[in-house]
Amino acid sequence: MDNLKPLKKIVFLISVFTSLGIQAQTARKYSNEFLNIGVDARSFAMGNAVVANIGNANASYWNPAGLTEVYWGVDATAMHAEYFQSVAKFDYAAVAIPLRESNSTVAFSLMRFGVDDILNTTELIDNQGNINYDKITKFSTADYALTMSYAGYFLGNKDLQVGANAKVVYRHIGKFAKGIGFGLDLGLQYRTDDGWYLGAMARDITTTFNAWKINYNELKPIIVDGPADPEETILNDLPAEGTELTLPKLQVGVGKKFQFDDRWSLLGEVDLGMEFQETNAALSMGNFSINPMVGFELGYDDMVFVRGGLNNLQEIEQFNGDKKTSIQPNIGVGFKYGGISIDYALTNFGDQGLGLYSNIFSLRLDFGHLRK
Repeated sequence: MDNLKPLKKIVFLISVFTSLGIQAQTARKYSNEFLNIGVDARSFAMGNAVVANIGNANASYWNPAGLTEVYWGVDATAMHAEYFQSVAKFDYAAVAIPLRESNSTVAFSLMRFGVDDILNTTELIDNQGNINYDKITKFSTADYALTMSYAGYFLGNKDLQVGANAKVVYRHIGKFAKGIGFGLDLGLQYRTDDGWYLGAMARDITTTFNAWKINYNELKPIIVDGPADPEETILNDLPAEGTELTLPKLQVGVGKKFQFDDRWSLLGEVDLGMEFQETNAALSMGNFSINPMVGFELGYDDMVFVRGGLNNLQEIEQFNGDKKTSIQPNIGVGFKYGGISIDYALTNFGDQGLGLYSNIFSLRLDFGHLRK
């Protein structure tokens, strides 16, 4: 493992950079939570333990350094999922484009999480108490993130890959409020000839922000018995300041691929997700929390895959006040042929607590292999 020494210094620098980013800031605990849902049925099935081994267009989310594995041609992926019996919808698409002349890759991804056709009944009853159903309108609340990624080899070393994301976030709640923000991610991967994978992904290293603008004129009909100034009533439910910050997160992982023969292989990875705040994670103390993740992928002929993983090790408070430790299992399968990959996962999609499991499908097209 001596050939892994260069990675240690870089992981240390990422950790320091991430820690500096959280100093002297005011942050909201659940800011931009839709960015933490995750993407890709393969990654969900492996318990999100993919930061070291991811190597396709989905790397733009999990670790942009893995985009350097997109070499032969354009790689595109898409996923659609739903929450709460289809009330909320989550859509994700990404495309990675290799730049062979510079041994680098660029990628673009778009994410949307939204609830549509919400009934606006604020003007249903007029000042005289009359009901007018024609006054009912509909609005949507949605969160968008556009990510632009770049990845390449560090100082020409093809074993050490680095990548970065620049993301623009736009959020709106009908005509009532809207916010726009910007943030940066930084990732790296290190791979050895004997099948070891190491990776690190620092999210929101600049404390991703959202600058909110609230339309108080649209909110006035909601105020029934409140004070004359509507700001005094609604500020408790909206960002207390014009800008809210998203604290950095750091995920590190180590994996190993075992090739048993020409057909059978096994990939395993263990990750640690670290947040610089207290959460429900079982390993949480003060302003620091750790979420361990483990996943595996059993492959046959690089065509059929069976996957499993564990994550979300949490302390769940019961109704009687006692706490119970829980962990989330995930399973899935995948099929790849001629540059087309179809993956399935049974997982507690995007949920950090006790919830119903969802069936997640994702599709990926490797145009470089499709042409072969």
